[in-house]
Amino acid sequence: MTNVTLQLHDQRVNGELVIPGDKSISHRAIMLGALASGTTNVSNFLDGDDCLNTASIFRALGVTIDIDGTDVRIESEGQSAWQTPSGPLYAGNSGTTARLLLGLLAGSTVEATITGDRYLSKRPMDRIVEPLRDMGADITSEEEALVLPIHVKGGTLEPFEYAPPVASAQVKSAILFAGLGADGTTTVHEQSKTRDHTERMMEQFGVTLREEGLSVSIEGGQTLQATDVVVPGDISSAAFFLAAGAIKEGSDLLLKRVGLNETRTGMLDVMRDMGADVTIEREVREKGEPYGDLRIRYAPLCGVDISSEALMPRLIDELPIIALLATQADGVTTIRNAEELRVKETDRITAVVSQLNALGASIEELPDGMKITGPTPLRGGSIDSYGDHRLGMMGAIASLVAKEPVTVVDTDCITISYPEFFKHLEKVTATSVQ
Repeated sequence: MTNVTLQLHDQRVNGELVIPGDKSISHRAIMLGALASGTTNVSNFLDGDDCLNTASIFRALGVTIDIDGTDVRIESEGQSAWQTPSGPLYAGNSGTTARLLLGLLAGSTVEATITGDRYLSKRPMDRIVEPLRDMGADITSEEEALVLPIHVKGGTLEPFEYAPPVASAQVKSAILFAGLGADGTTTVHEQSKTRDHTERMMEQFGVTLREEGLSVSIEGGQTLQATDVVVPGDISSAAFFLAAGAIKEGSDLLLKRVGLNETRTGMLDVMRDMGADVTIEREVREKGEPYGDLRIRYAPLCGVDISSEALMPRLIDELPIIALLATQADGVTTIRNAEELRVKETDRITAVVSQLNALGASIEELPDGMKITGPTPLRGGSIDSYGDHRLGMMGAIASLVAKEPVTVVDTDCITISYPEFFKHLEKVTATSVQ
């Protein structure tokens, strides 16, 4: 376990960064490339631990995957050619991998057991397993709580119409993947719009979807054709440097080729409401995912209310770093309707509140969020990541406004989504941070 101590209080944040590839999109590129017949080339793939575990899983299913840095070549004969693996399929820390894989395997011809690390093995899988069982999937778990390890025996599925009780792109994607193996039309009715990376990429691979309002339908039996995929920069990773530029006086930072899918840009909306000076300097909208360059300059911030149920899916992963922003904003920031934070890599509500309060913040824990009063000067101290990459990066950014050194406990988890995070932090602060 690696601990890192940072003392960045006297540093500004300046320069430019190329943000690494989007984790969610990188996962899906591997999965859809493995479903398709032919050769798929993926560029700007995120070579973090989570995505590399996804690639290893599909190699174990018999798909040829060659990775050269951020370039990936996938050669597959389609799902019908997948092989039953010789051992468990290890998803590491990735909920996206485990949950989408359940949908993919349910309608396949293979049998496999999905496992994860000690953090993922505590996360609930019932929201995926129960609707898949309603489609006829043969899924079993040794634990009554439906957590990993979970065994899937692929087979024929029935078409399904489902309205998830929670807004979750993982649930939607798993059902759509299973729908490819069903005999008929499968429909998902969402309560609010969640990230649509699966739908966009399915269409790139030749799948026909029907979208009406908050509903999306897929016809089973469609075949996928290999294509080339360009992965934009991950806005959830960019969020940490957006926050750094927003809270550090004198900062001016350009983040290049960041994904601007509107189902993921809730943080930009919130930052603008807080008074942040964040602008899009170049936006490209081509086939697949939109992207652009984001510039962030320091500006005084004010507290805001963040409680819209429609907004939550668009920024759920960014709420920890938004909480840090709020500690430096004038007034009260209230985050509500964010219960989903409690079933992430850790209980992010309790963890964020406890760790930032330990640095001198004024945060009250709410059942579905938190109430943050600012601005508060932060002192030094220790922040435990609890094995959660987003908490680890939040702690590192907090060192920019803490008067004394901040030690982040267990930074190894940051490689899950941002392997070059500390190198990039060194670059924009012109300081050695490790």
